[in-house]
Amino acid sequence: MKARIEAVKHRIENDPKMQEAIGRIKPKRTFWGIAGIVLFFFVPELITYIWQPELVAWAHLHSITEPLALQRTLYTQLEKMFADGVSWLNIGVGVLLLVWVWRSK
Repeated sequence: MKARIEAVKHRIENDPKMQEAIGRIKPKRTFWGIAGIVLFFFVPELITYIWQPELVAWAHLHSITEPLALQRTLYTQLEKMFADGVSWLNIGVGVLLLVWVWRSK
């Protein structure tokens, strides 16, 4: 298993297309790069944390009163999403991206 991991690591390090792809997805160490991570990963979780009861009530009301079945389904899914609370996976990915940006050369 260790040999396989080393082989994959070696292939990734020596593949120019892989290096180019990683370079394209890596956030830049600029104001907009860091602001994008914060706005996309942390602000929605903060909003959910602060206004969770109101968001769940709003989605529940619309899931009951919406005349279209597709819209009712979407509001029901939205209600479940807000009822689950803060997404620790989303926060974790945001932290990992910030560490990746901060530790870059």
